[in-house]
Amino acid sequence: MSRNGTVRITVADLNERAERLIAEFAPGAADRERLREMPYPQIRRIADERLFTYRVPRAYGGPGSTVAELFQFVVDLSAADSNIAQSLRPGYLIVESLIASGDEEERQRWFPRILDGDVFGNAGWERGGANGEIRTRITRDGGAFRVNGTKSYSTGALFADWVAASALDDDGKVVAFMVPRDREGLRLLDDWDGTGQRLTASGTTELDNLLVHPDEVREISRGGRSPVVGVAQLFLAAVLAGIAKNALADAVAFVRHRARPIVHSTAKRSVDDLYVQHTVGEIAALAFAAEAAVLRAAASIDGALDGGGSPDGGGSPEAGGDARLTEAAVDVAQAQFFAAETALRCGELIFDVGGASATLREHNLDRHWRNARTVANHNPRAYKAGVVGAWLLNGTEPPTSGLF
Repeated sequence: MSRNGTVRITVADLNERAERLIAEFAPGAADRERLREMPYPQIRRIADERLFTYRVPRAYGGPGSTVAELFQFVVDLSAADSNIAQSLRPGYLIVESLIASGDEEERQRWFPRILDGDVFGNAGWERGGANGEIRTRITRDGGAFRVNGTKSYSTGALFADWVAASALDDDGKVVAFMVPRDREGLRLLDDWDGTGQRLTASGTTELDNLLVHPDEVREISRGGRSPVVGVAQLFLAAVLAGIAKNALADAVAFVRHRARPIVHSTAKRSVDDLYVQHTVGEIAALAFAAEAAVLRAAASIDGALDGGGSPDGGGSPEAGGDARLTEAAVDVAQAQFFAAETALRCGELIFDVGGASATLREHNLDRHWRNARTVANHNPRAYKAGVVGAWLLNGTEPPTSGLF
């Protein structure tokens, strides 16, 4: 039972719900993207089924899943629709931030909302200036604050009940705040024009004299290695691994139902063509390994948190050590590098199972490469490999910049 006397949801419950929803979402994913139909109802269903609560600790009424259990769901969801999976990223990072913060007041405030099905989006990076530079300002206005600025790459914000953002205060410090999406002065624009991940609502957020109350503001802790960053980075790898699995599913379906052997093939059916079989097998092996790499890295984060088997669930950064968090960061970097390489390769290989008809827009098979390319561009994978090499050769720890 939870604190309010209701029956506590379990990881098994969530997995059963997830399996059912994923089966519903998958068939329409290609057409949704081709026709640009934003997945509002699908994300609402995910929230209504409480699938944002995987990592909410048991002490707060959640199932307290391991990081690995969460990421199995993310990979599976991305294999059905990577746009939806990517859109959920801010919500899961809010949960992870609450777990890591140790701020009991914040936990008491937000965990119940998450358990009730609220959706969280993010008004993140800004264009122009140095990478990561924040020019949005939050200034005092009597007993409250006003925020002015423009944010880009606002993943999931259009789908959200709450939008998180950051700004520089009067002292030049970076602070975070969370406001309801219908607050006057908060404008969410559906203007994301990326090559891929077209339905992630990653457009512009305009903050025009936005009122922010003092209890909606919190300081951002800088310095040290955070398990939240590991989860944030591994989320991208999980989406990429799911894209590879989706490419495999489409390759199999295309060969079975649409492809025909090339004129000089000795096979009468594409399913019997040795080269086609080899291509499908190669996609399968790559997708299999990418998923395994993600789950291996997730287990490393669990090990650093030492929360995977705890009675409370959810994990705690205090239980791990800097050394284990560093090792987890290296594992995440390796998983990211391999998942990106794999998803891009699978997105290319899928066209080797069919002829010119495989490129028709009605099939939308190019979405796999486009989506993988867009997710991979969040962080240059060359830096991931370089950091791993420096660790192995010289014992140089990964940066604590927020990307490792």
